[in-house]
Amino acid sequence: MDGLAHPTPGSRSNSSNPLTDVEFSAAVVAVTTAFGDPTRRRIYLFAREHELGVTASDVAEHFALHPNVARHHLDKLAAGGYVEVFVARSEAARAGRPSKGYRVSGQAAGLELPVKGSDLLITLLGRALALVPTAQAEAMAEQVGEEYGRELASQMSAADEQRSFRSALHAVADALTAHGFEAHAEARGSSLALIKDNCPFFDTARAHPVICAVDRGMVRGMLASLYGGEMVLGTESSRALGDDACITVV
Repeated sequence: MDGLAHPTPGSRSNSSNPLTDVEFSAAVVAVTTAFGDPTRRRIYLFAREHELGVTASDVAEHFALHPNVARHHLDKLAAGGYVEVFVARSEAARAGRPSKGYRVSGQAAGLELPVKGSDLLITLLGRALALVPTAQAEAMAEQVGEEYGRELASQMSAADEQRSFRSALHAVADALTAHGFEAHAEARGSSLALIKDNCPFFDTARAHPVICAVDRGMVRGMLASLYGGEMVLGTESSRALGDDACITVV
């Protein structure tokens, strides 16, 4: 999560009013949703450099993105309160429809972005796995993910001893979202699917797809602890392989 320990815009100060567990979880989700994607972090920094604001076209041109993708990232930042939206008028566009502009909001202007140590660790992990035979690396990555998933599950609320499979999967989606995956669960015919619209491993996963076994292991470990039994997981799509989302069918 890039070491972002600052409260989100509009949140209470930790020094005077400590956050409750629910508020802290919400803050984690908000920050990871806004900054969990490395491209979005770069876009935010790009916007910080332009006091008068940027448009989706500016961002698309600078980062070689489709305008719709650029707009999606900017709208995510706006939803979190990190940038504000305004109407951008220019001489060229005076006769046509004005463009929507985005600038860093006054509330978020003081947000500091420390050195991205987590990105470095993910990069090094990908390179380390590349030195191991593929099948062995995948098994090792999934085992590490599963063990971590079980640890996460042990820290979750045990209010419902007989947790249903559906509620267990939604709990897994919430935990993954707090780790930067922007996950949600939905029905897929007779099966349930876990859809992850973001991947904190993304750049490294594109170079070393074997790292995707880590989050597959996390899902397996959390489900095994929260619901019980061995889970059969199938990968329907993967952002690392060029798909729009990572979809795991259970």
